[in-house]
Amino acid sequence: MTAHVLMLSSSRQGDEAYLEHARALIFAHLGEIRDLLFIPYAAVTQTYDSYVDAVATALPECKVTGLHTVEDPVAAVNNAKKNGQAIVVGGGNTFHLLSTLYANALIVPIKHAIADCTPYIGWSAGSNICGQSIRTTNDMPIIEPPSFDALDIVPFQLNPHYTDYQPPGHNGETRDQRLAEFTTLNPTTPVVAIREGTALRLTNNQLTLVGEKDGFIFLGEEKTPINSGDDLTYLLDSGE
Repeated sequence: MTAHVLMLSSSRQGDEAYLEHARALIFAHLGEIRDLLFIPYAAVTQTYDSYVDAVATALPECKVTGLHTVEDPVAAVNNAKKNGQAIVVGGGNTFHLLSTLYANALIVPIKHAIADCTPYIGWSAGSNICGQSIRTTNDMPIIEPPSFDALDIVPFQLNPHYTDYQPPGHNGETRDQRLAEFTTLNPTTPVVAIREGTALRLTNNQLTLVGEKDGFIFLGEEKTPINSGDDLTYLLDSGE
């Protein structure tokens, strides 16, 4: 596989403007490409058009085309590399995103495009679908996709927006407890938890955590810290 994938935890960090913290990472990942084929299917309470506008405003250097506006979405994904486009998938509701990808028969074309080194950038839900499945998303299952199986670009699970903060007086399960539920039932599958403002970068068959904050790998009963710049390439063999 010659995947070139940037998996951002979030579109915002703190009170910064939309995609502000991610701009440097995005443009470094894009190289000379400035034409984006944007998939807005994670949007639920905003229109796809307004989502495209928000991305175009945040990245004025780029031409942003919403996949929902093209006549043949499958052909658009298949031809993205030839057309000099990167595929970009925004955040929102992961279940709605995956359900719509299945409904439009886009899972396989996106996987093939990424395998053919079409640049891919996702944030939040758009990153979550890069894992084996969406079973470690933070979102409510507001719609039922045909399967929880995702793009499987990396052979592990992702948990974007990771936080270990526990509000005082809150008695619900912590994120760690929720992830422990997954790893208890799936003890051989790693979950890579990345904080807002960070990302996983996969390029030249090397996987790296980028950003200024740490993250964690949950595996079985273990929680292992990872730091910015850490080489996580060994995780690419975790599905074997």
